[in-house]
Amino acid sequence: MPNPNSEDLIFELALNLIPKIGPSLYRNILAYTGSARDFFDLPVGKISKIPRVNKKFAEIRKDKDQYFKEASDIINTCQKKGIKILTFSSPEFPARLKVMDDCPMVLYTKGPVDLNPSRSVAIVGTRNATEYGKNITKKIIEDLSPYQTTIISGLAYGVDIEAHKTALATNLPTIGVLGSSVDQIYPAFHKSTADQMMENGGGLISEYPPGTVMHPSNFPRRNRIISGISDAVIVVEAAQKGGALITAEIAFSYNKEVFAVPGNLLSTYSEGCNNLIKSMKATIYTGPKDLEEALSWSKENPSATNTKTKMLDLSKYNEEEREILKILLERKELEIDQIAILLNVSISSLASNLLNLEFEGLIKSLPGKKYKLTQ
Repeated sequence: MPNPNSEDLIFELALNLIPKIGPSLYRNILAYTGSARDFFDLPVGKISKIPRVNKKFAEIRKDKDQYFKEASDIINTCQKKGIKILTFSSPEFPARLKVMDDCPMVLYTKGPVDLNPSRSVAIVGTRNATEYGKNITKKIIEDLSPYQTTIISGLAYGVDIEAHKTALATNLPTIGVLGSSVDQIYPAFHKSTADQMMENGGGLISEYPPGTVMHPSNFPRRNRIISGISDAVIVVEAAQKGGALITAEIAFSYNKEVFAVPGNLLSTYSEGCNNLIKSMKATIYTGPKDLEEALSWSKENPSATNTKTKMLDLSKYNEEEREILKILLERKELEIDQIAILLNVSISSLASNLLNLEFEGLIKSLPGKKYKLTQ
């Protein structure tokens, strides 16, 4: 449930409700004002000096009482329905998603879901899954069980629901990313599975507040969240067009690892997968070893990274340097911009600390302004 003592929550929700303030502008406002609260308090003259924020947006604040009321109503509804609100500044907000340019600024969750698991894989595919597709989905997830992977999908018919059910059967946490609000399960036939997911350490996530009217465009949009919170996306079956291919395309644009299960050349629901492989937007998936190699995984407990962190003598490094090392232990390889967003620090400060760690021989720089641990 949302924290009733969080004084900033209503301001962040209100800012998110203002029309035409998208993710990029929202982040811009927070970067220059310090907080959503300050945006509503600063004089018009100072607000209009923020890049991309003109007097028109400053004037919008005249209607702030309307946005505050709407935000307050959302908070009250969420409290009654046991829905948790995560804003971009929340510690529990998915770090993998934060580095995406089109990241939603507010998420609504239900269940004890961990949106920052050590390992996460999205399994997606057609709603008209064949027996072959269902069996392959089961096999993939059963093979992933030793890796303690969180399974992500969209709770739709076909491959999606098969992925969630198999994750439950193998005792893996599973997250359903909805195109509806989390208080309105769609399709309703999958409500019992959704309830089991929440009982098994997983849950539901949506960018839409409770009571939102479902619209067909919601579902393609939610696919960017499926891609964003996953380390890799595996497409099991897909026709030439469909949501699974949209998810794969988005994941590819995010530089995520994308895999596709090759299929029968005569099968309609293999065309999408085969074309992804042909166009080199996906790697052929043949088994868990493919993930091991692409993501540097092993079957050891993911929490072993904590042990590795303790093995390093972190006492001689400053707080930011310690956080850099911890993030690189978990995420293997990141661009400097991604590290800055995750740590909420300036590029100049970060560059200095990265250089110090490079001199110490703990990290190394890679092409594309990327960094990784040396061991």
